[in-house]
Amino acid sequence: MKSIFVLAVVLMCSAGAATGPDAREFSLFPGAEHDVKWKPWTPRAEISPKFSIDEHGGRNGGRALRIESRGIAEVGGWQCTLNRIQPGRTYRFTAWYRGERIANQPRSVIARLAWLDATGRPFRRSAHPPEYPVATATESGWTRLELTVSAPESATGLDVRLILGFAPDAALWWGDVAVTEVAPPAARPVRVMTVHLRPDGAASHAESVEQFCRLVQEAAADKPDVVCLPEGITLVGTGGPYVNAAEPVPGPTTARLGRLARELGSYIVAGIYERAGPIVYDTAVLIGRDGALVGRYRKTHLPTEEWERGLTPGDSYPVFDTDIGKIALLICWDARFPEPCRSMAAQGAKIIFLPTWGGSDLLARARAMENHVYLVSAGYDMRSLIVDPAGEVMAEATTAEPIVTREVFPDRKVYEFWVGDMGPRTWKERRGELPPAAPR
Repeated sequence: MKSIFVLAVVLMCSAGAATGPDAREFSLFPGAEHDVKWKPWTPRAEISPKFSIDEHGGRNGGRALRIESRGIAEVGGWQCTLNRIQPGRTYRFTAWYRGERIANQPRSVIARLAWLDATGRPFRRSAHPPEYPVATATESGWTRLELTVSAPESATGLDVRLILGFAPDAALWWGDVAVTEVAPPAARPVRVMTVHLRPDGAASHAESVEQFCRLVQEAAADKPDVVCLPEGITLVGTGGPYVNAAEPVPGPTTARLGRLARELGSYIVAGIYERAGPIVYDTAVLIGRDGALVGRYRKTHLPTEEWERGLTPGDSYPVFDTDIGKIALLICWDARFPEPCRSMAAQGAKIIFLPTWGGSDLLARARAMENHVYLVSAGYDMRSLIVDPAGEVMAEATTAEPIVTREVFPDRKVYEFWVGDMGPRTWKERRGELPPAAPR
């Protein structure tokens, strides 16, 4: 095994910090008060990379921990243990890295945190699996990994590993590593509403829309942050070809939904048919709390029956920044395919809304689970559901109960047995650098 290099850890008070006088920061580079032993770690000696200290390789010209692969897919990293963790307290971990010749940095650059019990041993995975910080910023070629997490009630230590893996000709520098005690983050609930309504016999496209508006107005006391309506709300109650219901965006339907949004103080998601010159799209619109159009999503995956009737597919996966966080929209057949939801979640969407006509609730649940997002569907021949990031149905609107509202928590960690929080793991372990399957 390689030599053990000792860097210092300084225990200091964060004077004036929001967490009060008991706040602590373990700064893992370098100091003189309390020593922390950094040592190389690898799962097997024959796949160990090369370890060294780069005296001037840090982000600000100071020391850095260096790892270098030697031509094979080595796996290994620098490891240290912090023994002054307070049970039940909340900590923010940060570390900066710079890499060279790393094709898939989220997969190959890994910061791993494992809580230790009073005996100094890691907890069983079934009780407290390891945590994995994620990238939150880049600056001058350096990337910051960060995670805020609460220590288990019986934890007294933290095992930190800074790893390079699966990059055969790479170099990696780690610097400015810190574990800081912080105040627990405040929960941020978002109230989402879905409906199950199929208008019938509407005298006009506007009357079909009005039936949805009246239903939502009846539930105004639920104070939703976002209301999700189904696909094609202008057409469903009237019948006829898609083109007959097509209109500009903005247009009369977005204006009516805008009045509803202002009345409720809510965002509105709804599926309509959009005319842009000779082109007709199956579109989902997002209306803001102020009644203005925030944006639109044009259905990218059209079934054969729709393009044969004159619809044109969209070609982008937009994500919208709102006061409740990043959200995105899908439509019906899009849920058949992994790419739309995956792209939106990769861009940071935490809640995805699915106006639909019909489809598979099993696939909707799978899209939520595989991307670790909340998914809210509203449809006619498919269940109108609110699904959590574990793929579990939280609520369903039905004929008997045509409107439901639930609180969701986009920032809350959702732990799965043994594997832990799949939020960061979903993107860290995904092999995005591999070529996609060729069309058949």
